[in-house]
Amino acid sequence: MDKDRIKGTAKQAKGAVKETVGKMTGDKKLETEGKVDKAEGKVQSAYGGVKDKARDAADDAADKVRDATGHR
Repeated sequence: MDKDRIKGTAKQAKGAVKETVGKMTGDKKLETEGKVDKAEGKVQSAYGGVKDKARDAADDAADKVRDATGHR
């Protein structure tokens, strides 16, 4: 798993906590910061997912080349 996916997931969790605390305390600024953190975390996690898929595709292609050429 890509480090961006891990960091993104952590940022989403941090944002959810900030948003909840902001709602409970009536702190609109903290609530908004939490929403922003959650959104940034989703983007970062998605970016990590794309990197994972690209890496997997490259690995699959390399395996097919090795299989086709008989090199392992």
